[in-house]
Amino acid sequence: MKTMNRRSAIALGLTTAAVTPLFTLAASAKIKKYGPKEGKEIAPGVRMVEVGTGNADIPAYKSIAIVDVVFQPGAHAPQSVMDNDMVCTITSGAFTIKKADKEFKLKVGDMYRCAKGKTDESTNTSKEVGVHRIAVLIPA
Repeated sequence: MKTMNRRSAIALGLTTAAVTPLFTLAASAKIKKYGPKEGKEIAPGVRMVEVGTGNADIPAYKSIAIVDVVFQPGAHAPQSVMDNDMVCTITSGAFTIKKADKEFKLKVGDMYRCAKGKTDESTNTSKEVGVHRIAVLIPA
């Protein structure tokens, strides 16, 4: 086993501090059931619910906003350009994600990333309400 130097210990501590709240929020999403009118409609059958915002403690970012995007069964969010870097996790449902260069399927617990300036398109392919929990990285 390698010994840990001071820089490694500080980097590990900062990373842990930044990521721990995301795991806590992701765990709570499995329990939360959203009503059909909660949040703001962004496409037919697709609503965005703001969960919270916190400091990023990551040099390139000043804060992280957590949002849940709630999809009714079969709902589709059309292609859009990402305004920020994002990390997304599926907390319920199953989805097909289309990017400019690929298409893939995700289920509960799967994660993916969206880069600023890139496109993304999502469809809930399950028969249940689907939720994307998204960590939006706000630049410093």
